[in-house]
Amino acid sequence: MSITVEEKTRLIKDYATKDGDTGSPEVQVAILSSRIATLTEHFKSHKNDNHSRRGLLMLVAQRRKLLDYLKKKDEGRYQSLISRLGLRR
Repeated sequence: MSITVEEKTRLIKDYATKDGDTGSPEVQVAILSSRIATLTEHFKSHKNDNHSRRGLLMLVAQRRKLLDYLKKKDEGRYQSLISRLGLRR
């Protein structure tokens, strides 16, 4: 249910703001979004997996907090990120 090392490396490379950047909000939100998508697919065939559902809700909350932080710090980066990831807000 987790993402592969290759997928994570690709996300870091795609969303990094500079070389060696793994901790910026953009990278963190991209990785969380990938994990959320993976778990969402998992729930299509495992409807009663409530233990993992709790983990999904925690990931969504963490992503929301990071997006709120980014919006407060730099509106342009926030808008750019949500359009690249295809998030609603």
